[in-house]
Amino acid sequence: MSERCAWAGSSPVMIDYHDTEWGFAMTDDRRLFEKICLEGFQSGLSWATILNKRADFRRVFADFDPERVARFGSRDVERLLKDASIVRHRGKIESTINNAGRVADLVDEFGSLADFVWRYEPDPASRPVEPTPDQVSSFVTSPESAALSKDLKKRGWSFVGPTTMYAFMQSMGLVNDHHAACHVRAAAERSRRAVARK
Repeated sequence: MSERCAWAGSSPVMIDYHDTEWGFAMTDDRRLFEKICLEGFQSGLSWATILNKRADFRRVFADFDPERVARFGSRDVERLLKDASIVRHRGKIESTINNAGRVADLVDEFGSLADFVWRYEPDPASRPVEPTPDQVSSFVTSPESAALSKDLKKRGWSFVGPTTMYAFMQSMGLVNDHHAACHVRAAAERSRRAVARK
């Protein structure tokens, strides 16, 4: 059996997410917006809970199209608060709508949400070359995630604290936190190397 990061557990959904998505470089703005939103919803909950509800989140939030979500109003908030298929938290729902409206500002200034986010990639020299499972499990924030959080908050985003932003960075491949013996680490790193930085 191939070795993988322990957090993937034995759930087929979590294993598939670990093996095909987590840590792999992402540059699609809609999926990046989705990841920011879902990491915000995850705060205080397990990632498995969010992952099992992801199809429903996509359904009720217009597949995380920022332009469409930004047009949601108070009636949409009330509709979502009644939908048991997602996490019914007013603050997180309103944050998703608010943040959707902020995406356009970043696109106007930087060309895309991806170009903005990838500016916060850590210097490779600051990262362990062959991280152990213990090292990886200790990574919950970083100077870059704190800086990204601060920048987004300054631009009016919410539910984007340093720990949430580090989890986002892990999920979308801004860092590769598969430990050295994980069979996915090399593939995730190849995907990161293929990204055109600006």
